[in-house]
Amino acid sequence: MTTSPRPVIPSTVETLAVQGRTRTMRVLGATAEQAAPVVLLLHGSKQTGEKLRAFAGHAFDRLAADGGAVVAYLDGFKEHWNDARISNAFAARTEGYDDVAFVRGAIDRLVGRYNGDPTRVYAVGFSNGGQMVIRLIHEIPDLLAAAAVISATQPAEENFAPTAPKSQPLPVMLVHGTKDPLVPYNGGMASMWGFKPRGLGLSAPETARYYAERNKITGTPAIETFSSAQRSKTSVQAAHYRKPGHAPVSLYTITGGGHTIPGTRKAPVVMGRTDMTFDTVAAVAAFFHLSSSSQAPA
Repeated sequence: MTTSPRPVIPSTVETLAVQGRTRTMRVLGATAEQAAPVVLLLHGSKQTGEKLRAFAGHAFDRLAADGGAVVAYLDGFKEHWNDARISNAFAARTEGYDDVAFVRGAIDRLVGRYNGDPTRVYAVGFSNGGQMVIRLIHEIPDLLAAAAVISATQPAEENFAPTAPKSQPLPVMLVHGTKDPLVPYNGGMASMWGFKPRGLGLSAPETARYYAERNKITGTPAIETFSSAQRSKTSVQAAHYRKPGHAPVSLYTITGGGHTIPGTRKAPVVMGRTDMTFDTVAAVAAFFHLSSSSQAPA
């Protein structure tokens, strides 16, 4: 059996000056002939944009492969973000890096240079990057069309950094493993395998309810169960909060899953199991109403 070669996608490293500091991002996709959606990818702790790209097996590149979107992998400062948690002690926080301003600048660059559509800007974050996306949801929701948070939960109220969070509704998709060894699915203290505590967070279901209530959706979510591969040690179930005229919220629970991105590339064992039956990229594309090179989960 032969595998198809990875499609060649134009790739450019962009450098931006943000408040006197140099920031970088890798952009996939050429300048679009017609205004194209923009997808921002924010990496996890101890990663860069390129490391996240490799960690996910280049799976998110599919969003740009067919010309459907301009995809940008942003680089944090010293492999971290100044995210939504008060407990954040990374250099990005202690040295005063304004990552919200960086994202603003990145959007301006992608709209101005790549013909990105300013009404279709989407943010996807993993782990520390997920916490950064949570900050974006509360500080610049007017610049985003939707967001996806992977392996991160809403900080507890006493651990929430934004001082004047905005309440503008926004579609939010969440993906979380029940056996995540770093960010507990059931809430509590996030840490690096029990060391370096990173503050209290809500559970994944509480996080979904928080965003549903923020979007003025109450009541019981619709449950969707996905078929698992034979002898699979993981399974997937989704809780969809939907109401006509309101921004939706979906939580994909990976039972038995770890601190991983399902359906992309198997993470190191220390991160927990990677479910390979659920296609996160296709689910993100469907939630954002984007094109992708594979179908979304049924």
